[in-house]
Amino acid sequence: MRVFTRVLERRSFTLAADDTGLPRSTVTDAVKQLEQRLGVQLLQRTTRHVSPTLDGEAYYQRCLRILSDIEDAEGAFAGTKPKGLLRVDVHGTLARHFVLPSLPSFLETYPGIEFHMSEGDRLVDLVREGIDCVLRVGVLQDSDMIARRVAMLEEVTVASPAYIERFGLPTHPRDLERHHMVGFRSTATGGVLPLEFLVEGNLRNITLPTTVAVNAAESYIAAARLGLGIIQMPRYHAEHDLARGTLVHILPDFPLTETPVSLLYPRNRQLSPRVRVFIDWLIRVFARSNEEQP
Repeated sequence: MRVFTRVLERRSFTLAADDTGLPRSTVTDAVKQLEQRLGVQLLQRTTRHVSPTLDGEAYYQRCLRILSDIEDAEGAFAGTKPKGLLRVDVHGTLARHFVLPSLPSFLETYPGIEFHMSEGDRLVDLVREGIDCVLRVGVLQDSDMIARRVAMLEEVTVASPAYIERFGLPTHPRDLERHHMVGFRSTATGGVLPLEFLVEGNLRNITLPTTVAVNAAESYIAAARLGLGIIQMPRYHAEHDLARGTLVHILPDFPLTETPVSLLYPRNRQLSPRVRVFIDWLIRVFARSNEEQP
């Protein structure tokens, strides 16, 4: 059942073999034997593609429930810790600032878990790509996944000392008429995101002229260091530059709304024990980070 569900999810015998650590021939034989025992064809096979039959899709849903029950039953015994492959996709700056520094303690607690992490900010197809959960920043688009809020990030408006010397230090959003911003292009829409400020309790979006627009966080902050414009980003990502003086916090009396961080996982399957312990651990990591903020 585990082999069959992985083949269906990955739409590939080869990828399922990689995930399960089995030879491809073993994976192929396992599915053939399953079909012979059931007396039905579960998968349609071509040279390039694998897809479920109607019987295969129905059997897949039953397998998910059965496998989840087995994991719950085995994990109910005292001293039994989750184990197996855990695939996670994380936004890059979150991975380096929050996840990786604390990861050794997680793996020490759960030595049976094999942790595979990819980095990105697109909305991946978790089931098709064999990913257990993704960690994302920002307001989520509608999707068929379950989202669990794990943190809220404080945002700041910053600029370099050279930029401020050239264009002046704004004290109110209305002072920004002669200023510039570094454009950050949304991967979802392709458009440049506006700056936003809370002014007398109301949210105001302001789009300034841009000479540079990027779609990656590291390039965004690098452009600001070079004096190319004002940017807005999570405080944790700018903290090092603020401490060194390479960036300056501006318009502190006009804060931004906090940005949510969410963990997403498929709606059609129960969480495996290894995913559950990862979620609980990640919530503690963000909570501890908030407590340590000045």
